[in-house]
Amino acid sequence: MTQQSAPAPAPAPAPHGGWAQGGTVFAGVLMLVNGILAVLQGISAIATDDVYARINAYVYKINLTGWGAILIVLGAIAVITGVGILKGYEWARVLGIGLASLSVIFQFMFLPYAPIWSLVMIAIDFFVIWALATYRPAADFGGPG
Repeated sequence: MTQQSAPAPAPAPAPHGGWAQGGTVFAGVLMLVNGILAVLQGISAIATDDVYARINAYVYKINLTGWGAILIVLGAIAVITGVGILKGYEWARVLGIGLASLSVIFQFMFLPYAPIWSLVMIAIDFFVIWALATYRPAADFGGPG
Protein backbone atom coordinates (compact mmCIF):
# COMPACT_ATOMS: atom_id res chain seq x y z
CA MET A 1 0.00 0.00 0.00
CA THR A 2 1.23 3.39 -0.83
CA GLN A 3 0.71 6.03 1.66
CA GLN A 4 -0.83 9.18 0.30
CA SER A 5 -0.48 12.37 2.21
CA ALA A 6 -3.44 14.63 2.54
CA PRO A 7 -3.19 17.81 0.53
CA ALA A 8 -1.97 20.78 2.52
CA PRO A 9 -4.80 23.04 3.57
CA ALA A 10 -5.02 26.33 1.77
CA PRO A 11 -3.79 29.23 3.87
CA ALA A 12 -6.58 31.12 5.54
CA PRO A 13 -7.09 34.61 4.20
CA ALA A 14 -5.70 37.30 6.41
CA PRO A 15 -8.52 38.59 8.61
CA HIS A 16 -7.19 42.12 8.38
CA GLY A 17 -6.34 43.89 5.18
CA GLY A 18 -2.56 43.94 5.02
CA TRP A 19 -2.34 47.63 4.31
CA ALA A 20 -5.02 48.51 6.81
CA GLN A 21 -3.55 46.37 9.60
CA GLY A 22 -0.03 47.66 9.10
CA GLY A 23 -1.44 51.10 8.53
CA THR A 24 -3.29 50.99 11.84
CA VAL A 25 -0.12 50.18 13.76
CA PHE A 26 1.67 52.92 11.84
CA ALA A 27 -1.24 55.30 12.54
CA GLY A 28 -0.93 54.53 16.24
CA VAL A 29 2.78 55.32 16.17
CA LEU A 30 2.12 58.49 14.15
CA MET A 31 -0.53 59.61 16.65
CA LEU A 32 1.89 59.01 19.51
CA VAL A 33 4.79 60.85 17.84
CA ASN A 34 2.50 63.60 16.48
CA GLY A 35 1.15 64.14 19.99
CA ILE A 36 4.63 64.48 21.45
CA LEU A 37 5.64 66.87 18.66
CA ALA A 38 2.46 68.92 19.13
CA VAL A 39 3.20 69.29 22.85
CA LEU A 40 6.76 70.42 22.05
CA GLN A 41 5.47 72.76 19.34
CA GLY A 42 2.97 74.20 21.80
CA ILE A 43 5.61 74.70 24.47
CA SER A 44 7.84 76.54 22.01
CA ALA A 45 4.93 78.75 20.91
CA ILE A 46 4.18 79.67 24.53
CA ALA A 47 7.81 80.07 25.62
CA THR A 48 8.93 82.53 22.97
CA ASP A 49 6.78 84.39 20.51
CA ASP A 50 9.60 84.75 17.99
CA VAL A 51 9.87 81.02 17.20
CA TYR A 52 7.18 81.33 14.53
CA ALA A 53 6.66 84.00 11.92
CA ARG A 54 4.50 86.89 13.01
CA ILE A 55 1.40 87.29 10.91
CA ASN A 56 -0.33 90.66 11.10
CA ALA A 57 -3.37 90.40 8.81
CA TYR A 58 -4.77 86.88 9.07
CA VAL A 59 -8.39 85.80 9.27
CA TYR A 60 -7.74 83.03 11.84
CA LYS A 61 -5.36 85.09 13.92
CA ILE A 62 -4.83 83.71 17.41
CA ASN A 63 -1.85 84.82 19.44
CA LEU A 64 0.91 82.26 19.72
CA THR A 65 0.14 81.63 23.37
CA GLY A 66 -3.36 80.55 22.33
CA TRP A 67 -1.96 78.30 19.61
CA GLY A 68 0.48 76.85 22.11
CA ALA A 69 -2.29 75.98 24.56
CA ILE A 70 -4.35 74.35 21.79
CA LEU A 71 -1.36 72.32 20.61
CA ILE A 72 -0.44 71.15 24.11
CA VAL A 73 -3.97 69.96 24.90
CA LEU A 74 -4.49 68.23 21.55
CA GLY A 75 -0.98 66.76 21.72
CA ALA A 76 -1.56 65.24 25.15
CA ILE A 77 -4.85 63.71 23.98
CA ALA A 78 -3.11 62.41 20.83
CA VAL A 79 -0.41 60.69 22.92
CA ILE A 80 -3.05 58.88 24.99
CA THR A 81 -4.97 57.99 21.83
CA GLY A 82 -1.85 56.69 20.09
CA VAL A 83 -1.14 54.37 22.99
CA GLY A 84 -4.76 53.21 22.91
CA ILE A 85 -4.55 52.50 19.16
CA LEU A 86 -1.39 50.45 19.65
CA LYS A 87 -3.17 48.46 22.38
CA GLY A 88 -6.09 47.84 20.01
CA TYR A 89 -8.83 49.76 21.82
CA GLU A 90 -11.86 50.59 19.69
CA TRP A 91 -12.44 53.91 21.47
CA ALA A 92 -8.93 54.97 20.51
CA ARG A 93 -9.58 54.24 16.83
CA VAL A 94 -12.71 56.40 16.86
CA LEU A 95 -11.04 59.16 18.88
CA GLY A 96 -8.01 58.96 16.57
CA ILE A 97 -10.18 59.66 13.52
CA GLY A 98 -11.71 62.63 15.33
CA LEU A 99 -8.34 63.99 16.47
CA ALA A 100 -6.76 63.59 13.04
CA SER A 101 -9.74 65.44 11.55
CA LEU A 102 -9.33 68.27 14.07
CA SER A 103 -5.62 68.30 13.35
CA VAL A 104 -6.28 68.83 9.63
CA ILE A 105 -8.43 71.85 10.48
CA PHE A 106 -5.96 73.32 12.96
CA GLN A 107 -2.96 72.69 10.71
CA PHE A 108 -4.81 74.49 7.91
CA MET A 109 -5.30 77.44 10.25
CA PHE A 110 -1.61 77.24 11.26
CA LEU A 111 -0.39 77.36 7.61
CA PRO A 112 0.91 80.97 7.70
CA TYR A 113 3.05 80.26 10.76
CA ALA A 114 4.74 77.05 9.51
CA PRO A 115 3.59 76.25 5.95
CA ILE A 116 5.76 73.22 5.14
CA TRP A 117 5.25 71.64 8.55
CA SER A 118 1.49 72.17 8.31
CA LEU A 119 1.28 70.58 4.84
CA VAL A 120 3.28 67.56 5.97
CA MET A 121 1.07 67.17 9.04
CA ILE A 122 -2.09 67.44 6.93
CA ALA A 123 -0.83 64.64 4.68
CA ILE A 124 0.01 62.48 7.70
CA ASP A 125 -3.42 63.18 9.22
CA PHE A 126 -5.14 62.04 6.01
CA PHE A 127 -3.19 58.77 6.16
CA VAL A 128 -4.10 58.28 9.82
CA ILE A 129 -7.80 58.85 9.05
CA TRP A 130 -7.66 56.35 6.17
CA ALA A 131 -5.81 53.70 8.18
CA LEU A 132 -8.08 53.94 11.20
CA ALA A 133 -11.27 54.07 9.13
CA THR A 134 -10.45 51.05 6.96
CA TYR A 135 -9.17 48.71 9.67
CA ARG A 136 -11.53 45.93 10.71
CA PRO A 137 -10.69 43.50 13.52
CA ALA A 138 -10.66 39.73 12.84
CA ALA A 139 -14.12 39.28 14.39
CA ASP A 140 -15.67 41.38 11.62
CA PHE A 141 -14.33 39.00 8.99
CA GLY A 142 -15.23 35.73 10.65
CA GLY A 143 -11.54 34.93 10.80
CA PRO A 144 -9.90 32.13 12.74
CA GLY A 145 -10.66 31.85 16.39
